[in-house]
Amino acid sequence: MLILFWIALFLLVYSYLLYPLILRLTVTPKDIKLTTPEQWPSVDIIIAAYNEESCIKERIENALAQDYQGKLQILVASDGSQDNTGAIIESFSEVNVQAYNFEVNRGKISVLNDLVAKSSADILVFTDANTDFNTNAVTILVESFSDNVGAVSGELILETEDGNQNLDGLYWRYEQFLKKCESELGSLLGANGAIYALKRELYLPLSTDTIVDDFCIVMNVKKQGFDVLYNDTAIAKEEVAPSLGDEVGRRIRIGIGNYKAFFANLWALSPSQGLLSWCYWSHKVLRWFAPHFMLIVLISNAFLVDNIIYMYLFIMQIIFYSIAWQGQKRINNNKKVNGIVAIISFFVSMNIALGQGFIRFCKGHKNGGWKRTARTGDTK
Repeated sequence: MLILFWIALFLLVYSYLLYPLILRLTVTPKDIKLTTPEQWPSVDIIIAAYNEESCIKERIENALAQDYQGKLQILVASDGSQDNTGAIIESFSEVNVQAYNFEVNRGKISVLNDLVAKSSADILVFTDANTDFNTNAVTILVESFSDNVGAVSGELILETEDGNQNLDGLYWRYEQFLKKCESELGSLLGANGAIYALKRELYLPLSTDTIVDDFCIVMNVKKQGFDVLYNDTAIAKEEVAPSLGDEVGRRIRIGIGNYKAFFANLWALSPSQGLLSWCYWSHKVLRWFAPHFMLIVLISNAFLVDNIIYMYLFIMQIIFYSIAWQGQKRINNNKKVNGIVAIISFFVSMNIALGQGFIRFCKGHKNGGWKRTARTGDTK
Protein backbone atom coordinates (compact mmCIF):
# COMPACT_ATOMS: atom_id res chain seq x y z
CA MET A 1 0.00 0.00 0.00
CA LEU A 2 2.87 2.33 0.79
CA ILE A 3 4.37 1.92 -2.68
CA LEU A 4 0.96 2.34 -4.36
CA PHE A 5 0.34 5.51 -2.36
CA TRP A 6 3.58 7.21 -3.33
CA ILE A 7 3.57 6.10 -6.98
CA ALA A 8 0.00 7.33 -7.53
CA LEU A 9 0.70 10.60 -5.68
CA PHE A 10 3.90 11.20 -7.63
CA LEU A 11 2.20 10.60 -10.99
CA LEU A 12 -0.53 13.10 -10.10
CA VAL A 13 1.94 15.76 -8.99
CA TYR A 14 4.21 15.06 -11.95
CA SER A 15 1.49 15.42 -14.58
CA TYR A 16 -0.14 18.56 -13.21
CA LEU A 17 2.86 20.37 -11.69
CA LEU A 18 6.29 18.90 -12.43
CA TYR A 19 5.80 18.33 -16.17
CA PRO A 20 4.67 21.95 -16.78
CA LEU A 21 7.55 23.14 -14.59
CA ILE A 22 10.08 21.12 -16.64
CA LEU A 23 8.68 22.65 -19.83
CA ARG A 24 8.80 26.13 -18.30
CA LEU A 25 12.47 25.73 -17.40
CA THR A 26 13.66 24.05 -20.59
CA VAL A 27 11.51 25.32 -23.46
CA THR A 28 11.16 28.84 -24.82
CA PRO A 29 8.25 29.05 -27.31
CA LYS A 30 9.13 31.06 -30.40
CA ASP A 31 6.95 32.84 -32.93
CA ILE A 32 5.97 30.78 -35.97
CA LYS A 33 7.61 32.03 -39.15
CA LEU A 34 4.93 32.99 -41.65
CA THR A 35 5.48 32.47 -45.38
CA THR A 36 3.28 34.13 -47.98
CA PRO A 37 2.69 31.49 -50.67
CA GLU A 38 3.32 32.32 -54.32
CA GLN A 39 -0.13 30.98 -55.06
CA TRP A 40 -2.72 30.90 -52.29
CA PRO A 41 -4.10 27.37 -51.79
CA SER A 42 -7.83 26.79 -51.82
CA VAL A 43 -9.43 26.57 -48.37
CA ASP A 44 -12.64 24.97 -47.13
CA ILE A 45 -13.93 25.93 -43.69
CA ILE A 46 -15.67 22.90 -42.18
CA ILE A 47 -18.52 23.47 -39.68
CA ALA A 48 -20.67 20.72 -38.16
CA ALA A 49 -23.61 21.97 -36.10
CA TYR A 50 -26.31 20.52 -33.88
CA ASN A 51 -29.09 22.70 -32.41
CA GLU A 52 -27.11 25.91 -32.88
CA GLU A 53 -29.83 28.30 -34.06
CA SER A 54 -28.65 30.94 -31.56
CA CYS A 55 -25.23 31.34 -33.17
CA ILE A 56 -24.91 29.53 -36.51
CA LYS A 57 -25.90 32.57 -38.63
CA GLU A 58 -23.23 34.72 -36.97
CA ARG A 59 -20.72 31.90 -37.35
CA ILE A 60 -21.18 31.68 -41.11
CA GLU A 61 -21.12 35.46 -41.48
CA ASN A 62 -17.89 35.56 -39.50
CA ALA A 63 -16.37 32.94 -41.80
CA LEU A 64 -17.47 34.92 -44.86
CA ALA A 65 -15.73 38.00 -43.44
CA GLN A 66 -12.26 36.41 -43.54
CA ASP A 67 -9.69 38.48 -45.44
CA TYR A 68 -8.19 35.44 -47.14
CA GLN A 69 -6.91 36.21 -50.65
CA GLY A 70 -7.33 32.77 -52.13
CA LYS A 71 -10.42 30.69 -52.92
CA LEU A 72 -12.41 30.11 -49.76
CA GLN A 73 -15.55 28.04 -49.32
CA ILE A 74 -17.66 27.23 -46.28
CA LEU A 75 -19.04 23.72 -45.93
CA VAL A 76 -21.60 23.67 -43.13
CA ALA A 77 -23.96 20.90 -42.06
CA SER A 78 -26.75 20.48 -39.56
CA ASP A 79 -26.63 17.04 -37.98
CA GLY A 80 -30.34 16.29 -37.55
CA SER A 81 -30.92 19.45 -35.51
CA GLN A 82 -34.28 19.75 -33.78
CA ASP A 83 -34.35 23.55 -33.96
CA ASN A 84 -33.98 25.99 -36.89
CA THR A 85 -30.29 25.33 -37.53
CA GLY A 86 -30.97 23.53 -40.81
CA ALA A 87 -33.23 26.27 -42.14
CA ILE A 88 -30.75 28.98 -41.19
CA ILE A 89 -27.80 27.42 -42.99
CA GLU A 90 -29.93 26.81 -46.07
CA SER A 91 -30.94 30.49 -46.14
CA PHE A 92 -27.46 31.59 -47.26
CA SER A 93 -27.35 32.29 -50.99
CA GLU A 94 -23.62 33.00 -51.30
CA VAL A 95 -22.00 30.77 -53.92
CA ASN A 96 -19.14 29.89 -51.56
CA VAL A 97 -21.48 28.53 -48.88
CA GLN A 98 -22.42 24.88 -49.25
CA ALA A 99 -25.11 23.88 -46.77
CA TYR A 100 -26.17 20.34 -45.93
CA ASN A 101 -29.24 19.78 -43.79
CA PHE A 102 -29.04 16.15 -42.68
CA GLU A 103 -32.34 14.90 -41.28
CA VAL A 104 -30.86 12.15 -39.08
CA ASN A 105 -28.55 12.86 -36.15
CA ARG A 106 -25.51 10.59 -36.63
CA GLY A 107 -22.80 12.30 -34.60
CA LYS A 108 -20.20 14.94 -35.32
CA ILE A 109 -17.50 12.72 -36.79
CA SER A 110 -19.95 11.24 -39.33
CA VAL A 111 -20.74 14.77 -40.48
CA LEU A 112 -17.07 15.73 -40.63
CA ASN A 113 -16.26 12.64 -42.69
CA ASP A 114 -19.06 13.55 -45.11
CA LEU A 115 -18.03 17.21 -45.42
CA VAL A 116 -14.38 16.34 -46.03
CA ALA A 117 -15.45 13.83 -48.70
CA LYS A 118 -17.36 16.66 -50.42
CA SER A 119 -14.39 19.01 -50.18
CA SER A 120 -11.81 19.50 -52.90
CA ALA A 121 -9.73 22.25 -51.26
CA ASP A 122 -6.01 22.07 -50.55
CA ILE A 123 -6.42 23.12 -46.92
CA LEU A 124 -9.23 22.25 -44.50
CA VAL A 125 -10.00 24.59 -41.60
CA PHE A 126 -12.08 23.03 -38.83
CA THR A 127 -14.08 25.11 -36.40
CA ASP A 128 -17.08 25.03 -34.06
CA ALA A 129 -20.52 26.53 -34.57
CA ASN A 130 -20.15 28.98 -31.67
CA THR A 131 -16.66 30.24 -32.54
CA ASP A 132 -15.66 33.69 -33.76
CA PHE A 133 -12.48 34.07 -35.86
CA ASN A 134 -10.35 37.18 -36.09
CA THR A 135 -10.58 38.31 -39.71
CA ASN A 136 -6.99 37.26 -40.46
CA ALA A 137 -7.20 33.85 -38.79
CA VAL A 138 -7.41 31.73 -41.95
CA THR A 139 -4.61 33.73 -43.61
CA ILE A 140 -2.30 33.17 -40.64
CA LEU A 141 -3.09 29.45 -40.54
CA VAL A 142 -2.26 29.07 -44.24
CA GLU A 143 0.94 31.13 -43.95
CA SER A 144 2.11 28.78 -41.18
CA PHE A 145 2.30 25.77 -43.51
CA SER A 146 5.45 24.48 -45.17
CA ASP A 147 6.35 21.24 -46.93
CA ASN A 148 6.90 19.33 -43.69
CA VAL A 149 4.01 20.91 -41.76
CA GLY A 150 0.79 18.93 -42.03
CA ALA A 151 -1.45 20.72 -39.55
CA VAL A 152 -1.61 24.03 -37.69
CA SER A 153 -3.61 24.78 -34.55
CA GLY A 154 -4.69 28.31 -33.75
CA GLU A 155 -5.34 29.80 -30.33
CA LEU A 156 -8.75 29.73 -28.69
CA ILE A 157 -9.57 32.50 -26.23
CA LEU A 158 -12.36 31.62 -23.80
CA GLU A 159 -14.33 34.69 -22.79
CA THR A 160 -15.89 34.85 -19.34
CA GLU A 161 -18.57 37.27 -18.21
CA ASP A 162 -18.44 38.92 -14.80
CA GLY A 163 -19.75 36.63 -12.09
CA ASN A 164 -19.05 33.44 -14.04
CA GLN A 165 -17.27 31.02 -11.69
CA ASN A 166 -16.52 28.38 -14.32
CA LEU A 167 -12.72 28.13 -14.31
CA ASP A 168 -12.49 26.62 -17.79
CA GLY A 169 -10.83 29.86 -18.95
CA LEU A 170 -8.07 29.61 -16.34
CA TYR A 171 -7.47 25.93 -17.06
CA TRP A 172 -7.46 26.65 -20.78
CA ARG A 173 -4.63 29.20 -20.39
CA TYR A 174 -2.68 26.52 -18.55
CA GLU A 175 -3.32 24.14 -21.45
CA GLN A 176 -2.29 26.78 -24.01
CA PHE A 177 1.09 27.10 -22.33
CA LEU A 178 1.62 23.35 -22.61
CA LYS A 179 0.59 23.34 -26.27
CA LYS A 180 3.02 26.13 -27.12
CA CYS A 181 5.90 24.31 -25.45
CA GLU A 182 5.02 20.97 -27.04
CA SER A 183 4.79 22.64 -30.45
CA GLU A 184 8.30 23.98 -29.95
CA LEU A 185 9.45 20.41 -29.18
CA GLY A 186 7.75 19.11 -32.34
CA SER A 187 5.36 17.11 -30.17
CA LEU A 188 2.05 18.98 -30.20
CA LEU A 189 -0.78 16.68 -29.12
CA GLY A 190 -4.04 17.39 -30.89
CA ALA A 191 -5.40 20.84 -31.65
CA ASN A 192 -7.90 23.43 -30.50
CA GLY A 193 -11.10 22.06 -32.00
CA ALA A 194 -12.38 25.59 -32.52
CA ILE A 195 -9.58 26.55 -34.90
CA TYR A 196 -7.16 24.27 -36.70
CA ALA A 197 -6.16 23.50 -40.28
CA LEU A 198 -4.60 20.59 -42.12
CA LYS A 199 -3.65 19.53 -45.60
CA ARG A 200 -6.66 17.75 -47.02
CA GLU A 201 -4.71 14.71 -48.26
CA LEU A 202 -3.66 13.98 -44.67
CA TYR A 203 -7.22 13.65 -43.36
CA LEU A 204 -7.96 10.05 -42.43
CA PRO A 205 -11.66 9.24 -41.90
CA LEU A 206 -12.31 8.25 -38.31
CA SER A 207 -14.59 5.68 -36.73
CA THR A 208 -18.10 7.07 -36.37
CA ASP A 209 -18.02 6.63 -32.59
CA THR A 210 -15.00 8.95 -32.26
CA ILE A 211 -15.66 11.79 -29.81
CA VAL A 212 -12.44 13.80 -29.41
CA ASP A 213 -12.16 14.32 -33.16
CA ASP A 214 -9.76 17.28 -33.01
CA PHE A 215 -7.24 15.21 -31.07
CA CYS A 216 -7.52 12.10 -33.24
CA ILE A 217 -7.50 13.95 -36.57
CA VAL A 218 -4.30 15.81 -35.74
CA MET A 219 -2.61 12.78 -34.13
CA ASN A 220 -3.17 10.98 -37.45
CA VAL A 221 -1.29 13.79 -39.18
CA LYS A 222 1.61 13.27 -36.79
CA LYS A 223 1.42 9.51 -37.32
CA GLN A 224 1.94 10.09 -41.05
CA GLY A 225 5.25 11.81 -40.30
CA PHE A 226 4.28 15.48 -40.61
CA ASP A 227 4.88 18.30 -38.14
CA VAL A 228 2.04 19.95 -36.24
CA LEU A 229 2.40 23.59 -35.17
CA TYR A 230 0.67 25.82 -32.64
CA ASN A 231 0.32 29.43 -33.83
CA ASP A 232 -1.12 31.68 -31.13
CA THR A 233 -1.58 34.58 -33.55
CA ALA A 234 -4.40 32.78 -35.39
CA ILE A 235 -7.11 33.64 -32.90
CA ALA A 236 -10.62 32.36 -32.29
CA LYS A 237 -12.96 33.24 -29.43
CA GLU A 238 -15.72 31.39 -27.61
CA GLU A 239 -17.85 31.96 -24.55
CA VAL A 240 -17.24 29.86 -21.47
CA ALA A 241 -20.30 27.94 -20.30
CA PRO A 242 -22.21 29.89 -17.58
CA SER A 243 -21.26 27.39 -14.87
CA LEU A 244 -19.33 24.19 -14.37
CA GLY A 245 -22.65 22.39 -14.04
CA ASP A 246 -23.38 23.23 -17.68
CA GLU A 247 -20.05 21.62 -18.58
CA VAL A 248 -20.52 18.32 -16.74
CA GLY A 249 -22.23 16.45 -19.56
CA ARG A 250 -19.66 17.65 -22.07
CA ARG A 251 -16.79 16.65 -19.79
CA ILE A 252 -18.20 13.16 -19.25
CA ARG A 253 -18.59 12.77 -23.00
CA ILE A 254 -15.02 13.98 -23.58
CA GLY A 255 -13.89 11.53 -20.90
CA ILE A 256 -15.42 8.68 -22.88
CA GLY A 257 -13.69 10.01 -25.98
CA ASN A 258 -10.33 10.24 -24.23
CA TYR A 259 -10.29 6.54 -23.39
CA LYS A 260 -11.34 5.67 -26.93
CA ALA A 261 -8.53 7.88 -28.19
CA PHE A 262 -6.08 6.13 -25.88
CA PHE A 263 -6.69 2.77 -27.55
CA ALA A 264 -6.76 4.35 -31.01
CA ASN A 265 -3.30 5.87 -30.50
CA LEU A 266 -1.33 3.12 -28.79
CA TRP A 267 1.47 3.78 -31.29
CA ALA A 268 2.23 7.09 -29.53
CA LEU A 269 3.03 5.29 -26.25
CA SER A 270 6.19 3.74 -27.67
CA PRO A 271 9.51 5.25 -26.50
CA SER A 272 10.59 5.01 -30.14
CA GLN A 273 8.45 8.13 -30.73
CA GLY A 274 10.93 10.13 -28.65
CA LEU A 275 9.73 13.46 -27.29
CA LEU A 276 6.25 12.87 -28.67
CA SER A 277 5.90 9.79 -26.45
CA TRP A 278 7.17 11.68 -23.39
CA CYS A 279 4.71 14.53 -23.96
CA TYR A 280 1.88 12.11 -24.66
CA TRP A 281 2.46 10.17 -21.46
CA SER A 282 3.01 13.30 -19.35
CA HIS A 283 0.28 15.56 -20.70
CA LYS A 284 -2.45 13.21 -21.83
CA VAL A 285 -2.23 9.62 -20.57
CA LEU A 286 -1.48 10.45 -16.94
CA ARG A 287 -4.24 13.09 -16.94
CA TRP A 288 -6.74 10.63 -18.35
CA PHE A 289 -5.98 8.26 -15.49
CA ALA A 290 -5.83 10.96 -12.80
CA PRO A 291 -9.20 9.86 -11.28
CA HIS A 292 -7.73 6.39 -10.82
CA PHE A 293 -4.62 7.80 -9.14
CA MET A 294 -6.72 10.00 -6.85
CA LEU A 295 -8.77 6.98 -5.78
CA ILE A 296 -5.63 4.89 -5.21
CA VAL A 297 -4.07 7.65 -3.11
CA LEU A 298 -7.19 7.92 -0.95
CA ILE A 299 -7.77 4.17 -0.46
CA SER A 300 -4.12 3.24 0.08
CA ASN A 301 -3.75 6.12 2.54
CA ALA A 302 -6.68 4.71 4.55
CA PHE A 303 -4.66 1.53 5.14
CA LEU A 304 -1.68 3.51 6.42
CA VAL A 305 -3.35 5.65 9.09
CA ASP A 306 -1.75 3.72 11.94
CA ASN A 307 1.30 5.87 11.15
CA ILE A 308 0.85 9.44 12.44
CA ILE A 309 2.24 11.02 9.25
CA TYR A 310 -0.17 9.13 7.03
CA MET A 311 -3.01 9.84 9.39
CA TYR A 312 -2.43 13.56 8.88
CA LEU A 313 -2.15 13.04 5.12
CA PHE A 314 -5.46 11.18 5.15
CA ILE A 315 -7.12 13.96 7.14
CA MET A 316 -5.74 16.49 4.64
CA GLN A 317 -7.32 14.53 1.81
CA ILE A 318 -10.69 14.46 3.57
CA ILE A 319 -10.47 18.22 4.11
CA PHE A 320 -9.47 18.70 0.44
CA TYR A 321 -12.49 16.77 -0.87
CA SER A 322 -14.80 18.41 1.67
CA ILE A 323 -13.71 21.83 0.42
CA ALA A 324 -14.37 20.68 -3.14
CA TRP A 325 -17.85 19.40 -2.24
CA GLN A 326 -18.84 22.49 -0.29
CA GLY A 327 -17.36 24.79 -2.91
CA GLN A 328 -19.17 23.11 -5.76
CA LYS A 329 -22.40 23.19 -3.77
CA ARG A 330 -22.04 26.96 -3.33
CA ILE A 331 -21.15 27.46 -6.99
CA ASN A 332 -24.20 25.46 -8.08
CA ASN A 333 -26.31 27.76 -5.89
CA ASN A 334 -24.72 30.81 -7.57
CA LYS A 335 -22.86 31.78 -4.40
CA LYS A 336 -19.42 33.33 -4.59
CA VAL A 337 -16.38 31.30 -3.46
CA ASN A 338 -12.78 32.40 -3.11
CA GLY A 339 -10.13 31.55 -5.70
CA ILE A 340 -8.52 28.60 -3.91
CA VAL A 341 -11.87 26.95 -3.22
CA ALA A 342 -12.92 27.51 -6.83
CA ILE A 343 -9.73 25.87 -8.14
CA ILE A 344 -10.10 22.87 -5.82
CA SER A 345 -13.77 22.46 -6.77
CA PHE A 346 -12.95 22.71 -10.47
CA PHE A 347 -10.10 20.17 -10.23
CA VAL A 348 -12.16 17.59 -8.33
CA SER A 349 -15.30 18.09 -10.45
CA MET A 350 -13.27 17.77 -13.64
CA ASN A 351 -11.78 14.47 -12.51
CA ILE A 352 -15.11 13.12 -11.25
CA ALA A 353 -16.57 13.77 -14.70
CA LEU A 354 -13.56 12.07 -16.27
CA GLY A 355 -14.04 9.09 -13.96
CA GLN A 356 -17.70 8.88 -14.95
CA GLY A 357 -16.58 8.89 -18.56
CA PHE A 358 -14.28 5.94 -17.83
CA ILE A 359 -17.15 3.98 -16.27
CA ARG A 360 -19.37 4.60 -19.28
CA PHE A 361 -16.51 3.67 -21.60
CA CYS A 362 -16.08 0.35 -19.73
CA LYS A 363 -19.81 -0.27 -20.13
CA GLY A 364 -19.35 -0.18 -23.90
CA HIS A 365 -20.53 3.33 -24.75
CA LYS A 366 -20.46 3.50 -28.56
CA ASN A 367 -22.54 6.57 -29.31
CA GLY A 368 -20.77 9.31 -31.23
CA GLY A 369 -23.73 11.65 -30.84
CA TRP A 370 -23.44 15.04 -29.24
CA LYS A 371 -25.25 17.54 -27.08
CA ARG A 372 -24.64 21.27 -27.22
CA THR A 373 -23.35 23.04 -24.12
CA ALA A 374 -25.36 25.89 -22.58
CA ARG A 375 -23.89 29.35 -23.19
CA THR A 376 -24.22 32.74 -21.56
CA GLY A 377 -26.16 34.20 -24.46
CA ASP A 378 -28.82 31.48 -24.53
CA THR A 379 -32.38 32.47 -23.80
CA LYS A 380 -33.53 30.84 -20.57
